[in-house]
Amino acid sequence: MTATHLVWDWNGTLLDDLHLVVSSTNEAFASLGARAVDADEHRRTFRRPVAEFYAEMLGRAVNEEEFGRLDRIFHDAYRLGLTDITLAADAMTAIKSWPGTQSLLSMWFHSELVPAVDTYGLAGVFTRVDGLRTEVGGDLKAGHLARHLEGLGVPGDQVVLIGDSLDDAYAADAVGAASVLYTGGFTHPVRLRESGRPVADTLLEAVNLALSL
Repeated sequence: MTATHLVWDWNGTLLDDLHLVVSSTNEAFASLGARAVDADEHRRTFRRPVAEFYAEMLGRAVNEEEFGRLDRIFHDAYRLGLTDITLAADAMTAIKSWPGTQSLLSMWFHSELVPAVDTYGLAGVFTRVDGLRTEVGGDLKAGHLARHLEGLGVPGDQVVLIGDSLDDAYAADAVGAASVLYTGGFTHPVRLRESGRPVADTLLEAVNLALSL
């Protein structure tokens, strides 16, 4: 496979927001009087659908209504902390090192993602930017990626996705794309390496791996 198009994940990949995600998760849990989780536990346990991750952390089932409320608390806390969040240290270098076309696919809300991308100096870099167009997040990425590629008119077998979660890898599998997993985000490196997928400790290394697939 020689990919011509690179799809970037946003949260936990290009955007270095792990600690904000953990603190926002703990805001949601605190609303229930539940214990806090630290970054290491979050990385060892996090998965999508996020409701399943919450259920494991809380030790009980989380229904749709309750998840919707927790998701709103999470995102309200997340928005308040975003002003202090930067791109990953080598994000710009990695982006510039890819010779083909690039796009951005995020599980963050589309209406907030697009202006944020511009704020971080990435206006005009991506051929397409897609975020969630729903009011509640937390779902799987596979369908989101399929719609993203359809909008681009790019077949999956021409694509590499760089992301920080196993869900990114599963989404790539579902559309026939390749994936490279980045250890600087929401998932513990051990879990990523156990998946058997290409794994990179920096974004520049991730692009180099993508070029070799």
